[in-house]
Amino acid sequence: GIRMCSIDDLIAYRRRHERLIERTAGVKLPTELGVEFDVHVYRSRIDQRAHLALTLGLPSPTSEAGAAPLDEPVLVRVHSECLTGDLLGSMLCDCGNQLHLALARIAAEGRGVLLYMRDEGKGLGLENKLKALELQQTQGLDTVEANEKLGFPPDVRDYGLGTQILRHLGVRKLHLLTNNPRKYHGLRGYGLTIVSRVPIEVEPNPKNEKYLRTKAKKLGHVLDWVKDDDQQGDGSS
Repeated sequence: GIRMCSIDDLIAYRRRHERLIERTAGVKLPTELGVEFDVHVYRSRIDQRAHLALTLGLPSPTSEAGAAPLDEPVLVRVHSECLTGDLLGSMLCDCGNQLHLALARIAAEGRGVLLYMRDEGKGLGLENKLKALELQQTQGLDTVEANEKLGFPPDVRDYGLGTQILRHLGVRKLHLLTNNPRKYHGLRGYGLTIVSRVPIEVEPNPKNEKYLRTKAKKLGHVLDWVKDDDQQGDGSS
């Protein structure tokens, strides 16, 4: 009759009910887009990992309690770190293109937030992500199959810390830049109101087309070009 719970359950509870991030620094960042972002560093009290929030047109959360809640919805992108795509220009994914497109859209809007979360490889870490890529290249596995062969689920990210950062910035309602419904429901599950989902599709290339199709067909990502191809293939209109 003893009630049981797991360590994962405890972590999830703490992420919902305790503030597990602290803002440790803030700087101005002039960019090639012609706008100056505010960059806030948030450190996780769980693992001491530092995450970034790039904001535009928002008040700075200078107090420990954070910024006052905003009434209007804010354009938000929650971007997971991808060293190979964001920094090295990899054509195996669409991460780098999405990062720069999101910043450009926020700049055009004149207001918004980009969270840069340090959860490389959908939470696997850089080494395991590259091991998964090796399996894809040497054994012909797709991204989901490679993760599972390494003993991981397709996506191990948790959006609790990102939600806490958004709340500290005063964001309560958002227009979410994503193609990923799991991200949509994950953020909404932590008390934020998702007013709309804003697509952030980029053109596929021959190197990442299989990867993107797998995300659409196995992980539910909403990609119009995959849907259009499927409709053409089965004669649907």
